[in-house]
Amino acid sequence: MLRHYLLLSLKVLARRKFFTAISVFGISFTLMVLMVATALLDHAFGPGRPELKRDRILVVANLAAFGPHTRSNTRPGYAVLDRYARNLPGASVVSFFRGSDDQVPVYSNGQKVEPFIKHTDANFWRVYDFAFVDGRPYTQAEFDGGRRVAVLNRTTGGRLFGSGPVLGRTFDLDGQTFEVIGIVEDVSFFRFEPFSDIWIPYSTQPPAAYRDQFFGSFNAAALADDAAGMDKLHDEFNSRMTRAEVPEGYTTVVAPFETRFDRFARNGPFRDPENPEPQGWKLQLTLLVLAGLFTVIPIVNLVNLNVSRIMERSSEIGVRKAFGAPALTLVGQFVVENVLLTLIGGAAGLLLSIVVVQAINASGAIPYSQFTVNLRVFGFAILMSIVFGLMSGVYPAWRMSRLHPVDALKGVAR
Repeated sequence: MLRHYLLLSLKVLARRKFFTAISVFGISFTLMVLMVATALLDHAFGPGRPELKRDRILVVANLAAFGPHTRSNTRPGYAVLDRYARNLPGASVVSFFRGSDDQVPVYSNGQKVEPFIKHTDANFWRVYDFAFVDGRPYTQAEFDGGRRVAVLNRTTGGRLFGSGPVLGRTFDLDGQTFEVIGIVEDVSFFRFEPFSDIWIPYSTQPPAAYRDQFFGSFNAAALADDAAGMDKLHDEFNSRMTRAEVPEGYTTVVAPFETRFDRFARNGPFRDPENPEPQGWKLQLTLLVLAGLFTVIPIVNLVNLNVSRIMERSSEIGVRKAFGAPALTLVGQFVVENVLLTLIGGAAGLLLSIVVVQAINASGAIPYSQFTVNLRVFGFAILMSIVFGLMSGVYPAWRMSRLHPVDALKGVAR
């Protein structure tokens, strides 16, 4: 029966080429936009290096302080993290790191580049799983000793030293000379916490420049033992912050450990900066509402087109009903036709999204980002195609099934 429906549907769609082309274009364009957006979100928050353990990584990237007459929202300073974020229960390791917001001039053999610099501790390399092309990360002993060593990404190594060997070479940064001890694969700009061009120990900086700062430019990342450990360290750190010694003029400090998605949502339009609990659900709901609003218009248009298409076949419906065709059989046929149409549109949208994603990659607009239409995005495309087909096909089919055979034969629609 299904095979018969599919063959009949193909013949009907081929018969109405103009209608089919308009419908496929509307479906494919809508799904293309949704799939490109999904590919961007998947690239930013999906699994991938160096966040292979992302389901166990929590970060602190926001510090909000409130007082009777003032408030501040920035990143935490080193003093806050050093005092309250060490030895957290449920955490395998905790790392403090700073920066990569600004590009800094770096010199080597007369070459000047302006890469992003990130200052980290040695635990940083235990939280994140970088793909080392050559060399190694700096050790705890090198960090404690303030050794001027550095890890570069592949692109920056090539820009500074050309195609020759990079390990052991040196470059000048802020009047200091650093030795390259490791090369890693480029990290996407969308991986905000681990992203950089060059990573160096923050112990190479004067302690007075950061150690006593309450407000500053530091982040923290914790690798939890397991899911239960994530809750433990989140709750313990929040508890410690309620007892924190705050600067004069402030009474409350909020700086929660949270997932990257929750951290991103904390900067969204519906954030509650005084609430330390996760707020990612607000962003998820916002994205779902926006996606729903974006799809409403094409679905309504497709419904209208389907109603017109089905009612034009009223004589066929009347004949079939007069010969005893059950309403359910007719509804099934038209729903299958519509789902097949939307699957064709989904396939076209998938091809369009691949072209757009490749164009974004080729533009280099987002440093080191290579977006892909992977299996997760492909599955989303199939799901949305089926949803489109069902939502835009059920009502016209139901309306058609209510036609009286005599009215249908006369071409009268109710």
